[in-house]
Amino acid sequence: MRKNSIKNTRINMEVQRELSEIIRTQVKDPALKGVMVTVVSAEVTPDLKYCKAYVSILGSEERVRDAYGGLTRAVGFIRKELAERVNLRNTPELKFILDQSIEYGVHMSKLIDDVTAAMKSEEDHGGQDDEPEEEDT
Repeated sequence: MRKNSIKNTRINMEVQRELSEIIRTQVKDPALKGVMVTVVSAEVTPDLKYCKAYVSILGSEERVRDAYGGLTRAVGFIRKELAERVNLRNTPELKFILDQSIEYGVHMSKLIDDVTAAMKSEEDHGGQDDEPEEEDT
């Protein structure tokens, strides 16, 4: 099976969907309470032995670190649940990789909103200096 085959793409999507569901409903680690964990993507190798799961965790830096530790502690349980839900020849070994692209996007959006609000505020105040410019004649 090639890496970008239709079958591999479907397996990746199914594993991503099931990992999201398992983390959301089955994992009871206290470190995962109060943070939002999103499985951004999953890449299963063509031989179905390994899976890189890219996760985004929203919260403070300390909470993110704790939640990531909780995920790595629960990897055995998550793999067992994945084996029960997805019918694959091999259940892949899971490796969670922290992906902060969503958090980065939220941060950039906030910066853009701040700049837009500052520009609008400047326009509302006239956007001109107190002294009129002199014309060259």
